[in-house]
Amino acid sequence: MKVKKYAAPTMNEAMKKVRTELGEDAVILNSKVTYTGGFIGLFKKKMIEVIAAIDPEVASEKLEISRVRSKAMSPSLTQKEYEKKTEFEPTRMVESELKELKQMISTLKSKNQFEKFHDVVQEILLYLKKHEVNDSALYLLGDELEKKIPNHSLPHEGIEEWAMKEVKEFLHHHLNGIEMGGISYSRKYINVIGPTGVGKTTTLAKMAAEAVIEKRMKIAFITTDTYRIAAIEQLKTYAGLLNVPVEVVYKMEDFKKAIDKFVDYDHVFIDTAGRNFREKKYVEDLRSIIDFNQQMETFLVLSFTSKENDMREIISQFSPIHIDRFIFTKLDETSSYGSMINLMSETGIGAAYVTNGQDVPEDIKEMNVDEIVRLLMKGFCHERSSI
Repeated sequence: MKVKKYAAPTMNEAMKKVRTELGEDAVILNSKVTYTGGFIGLFKKKMIEVIAAIDPEVASEKLEISRVRSKAMSPSLTQKEYEKKTEFEPTRMVESELKELKQMISTLKSKNQFEKFHDVVQEILLYLKKHEVNDSALYLLGDELEKKIPNHSLPHEGIEEWAMKEVKEFLHHHLNGIEMGGISYSRKYINVIGPTGVGKTTTLAKMAAEAVIEKRMKIAFITTDTYRIAAIEQLKTYAGLLNVPVEVVYKMEDFKKAIDKFVDYDHVFIDTAGRNFREKKYVEDLRSIIDFNQQMETFLVLSFTSKENDMREIISQFSPIHIDRFIFTKLDETSSYGSMINLMSETGIGAAYVTNGQDVPEDIKEMNVDEIVRLLMKGFCHERSSI
């Protein structure tokens, strides 16, 4: 990859220089206005600075493709011969290089998109962007932080402490009115739903362990996960450790018998099957087995390792069921937590817990805004302290 900087009085002249030296396949990565020369701040000359790039291999391959096409279209070749000759064009190589260029451009844009803000504010915003906090929230935060730096001077206290304090204040306002925290224990039935592979059964066991060990409550388990024998055995193992009963239900009639059986219990924890979240039939099956009209607190379990758009689709698929709060799992398998803030802000649904391992009941943490900020900003403090 050949990258070069050019300067000229106008954009047209700068582009001429780029084309002359790098050719028509050059890609403009960045451009800006600069000022040079002058005397004691006067008579400065305006210049256009352009950063352009070209990959010699891509240019060479395009030339070779052109030669193949030219030769293939000669009168001596039939259409079939032409198609056979061109089907091996190295388009994959070209597409790969173009993707690399797009990534470079995206990186440059992310570095420049906050340039209107103070250097300290830019540092905070770029850090949060790495955590995939969405741009709309970042610009709002940037505007708020700018107001807090008098005359664009550095804050008096340490930057890390100042950043923690201001981000916390912003998120308290940004997520205002969204209910956070774990089980309310105001409803008898506690239900976890979600797609396959997010760790619903283990998460349910962690929540149940808190109720039994810390709250000294009398609880029971119901499972509708009859698709995987291992899931039933897993829940029975947890039930044995906690010394609580388990009922396996296959249809609504079984569910009603189970709740009648557990009428004298404080709370009943319900485990559900994980299925392909793109199948609407899965949600319909849930509603045909579980009576959601009961006094029920429902948690949708999402994995931090999922793509944010996939999580949005999961939320949409489960929208026919009332969701009280989210639980985010596999915290220990990622370093980006911004999706949690984005989804809460978009849906108005708060976070109950995050989990960060398989140990029951240890690897679970109840969430509130202060805990979210601590989780999000601990890397920022670490990065700055290591500089």
